[in-house]
Amino acid sequence: MFSRPPKLAAWLFGREEHSLLSRWLFLRALGLIYFSAFFSLVFQINGLIGPQGILPAGSYLERVATSLPGALRFWYAPSVLWLSTDTPLLLGLCWAGMLAALLVVANVLPRAMLAVCFVCFLSFVSAAQEFAGYQSDGMLLEAGFLALFFAPAGVLPGWGAASLPSRASCLLLLWEWFRIYFESGIVKLRSGDPTWRNLSALDEYYQNGPLPTWIGWYLEQLPHAFHIGTAALTLLMELGLVFLAFLPRPCRIACFLLVTVWQAGVILTANYCFLNYLVLALGFLLLDDQLLRRLMPAFAPQGLGERRDGLESSSMAEAGSPWRGRLRPVACCFGSSMPRCCRWCRCLRRAHLCLRPLRSRLNPFGLQTATACSRS
Repeated sequence: MFSRPPKLAAWLFGREEHSLLSRWLFLRALGLIYFSAFFSLVFQINGLIGPQGILPAGSYLERVATSLPGALRFWYAPSVLWLSTDTPLLLGLCWAGMLAALLVVANVLPRAMLAVCFVCFLSFVSAAQEFAGYQSDGMLLEAGFLALFFAPAGVLPGWGAASLPSRASCLLLLWEWFRIYFESGIVKLRSGDPTWRNLSALDEYYQNGPLPTWIGWYLEQLPHAFHIGTAALTLLMELGLVFLAFLPRPCRIACFLLVTVWQAGVILTANYCFLNYLVLALGFLLLDDQLLRRLMPAFAPQGLGERRDGLESSSMAEAGSPWRGRLRPVACCFGSSMPRCCRWCRCLRRAHLCLRPLRSRLNPFGLQTATACSRS
């Protein structure tokens, strides 16, 4: 029944009516994350890639232009800094990004302002060389790019009921959330570090993590059994519990509660810049209007919860069971013939190659081996 690609495409690009509140929360959080990124760059960008900086962007772009003449240079390094790498444009890039981010938080022209944020941040990352080699930058670009299709259209869209998101954009954002956790767990085991295999990796984590906090010092004093237990729970969550995100609604809510508590612990004990806040924001997409309507009745608009219940009932009747709707993409992919799956894989690979210049983490994610061994 679900073996034909057209039906899969129709389902993926259909409208998701159950995530207006979670989308609203996620986009406000994404705007704040963008603002924090650009705010920190205002004080650093000139010293990093300015004309007299450590790695001047002008010299780098000149080398790119020499190696890749013609329009290919813009594909390899998509950046507005091709116009100029002087200090005024560098600072203007940051201020434009901050202004656009604040407008995203204020829910004014969210889709257009997210595009401005994405272009500004991509322009920096494309010319920052070694200063933009962190996975957090790529994850923000990926989330920002997908948010362009997830955000509502319009000047003042409100809750966005007139511009519903597609299921594809929601699923791709959840897929990013899943990869961050799952591949972080995989790299811990594949790094070859014995401390994750004998569960002693967290014995000294709280003192050698990035910018450890005073809370981390107190956790460092806890018994060895605590560190063994938290290391085991970390692997269990990253390699097992995150699969709950693709199961029915109660499992997704439980998954959100578990990973949010864990993520809050990471934020309180170390500083990974905006990485953990981005993962935390993506986790909002595990929730739906029905739950959020109950959690904040005075804040959420009247009618969203009731409308969602009606839509859910009809969709459940059509799907036959809560599992069938959730597993429909899997049925579409694995119910088709093998040659057709191969064609889909080739199409996905071409899409990956086309999107590579956007510097997003559509490639496999994982903390560097050294970081995973010593800090995670």
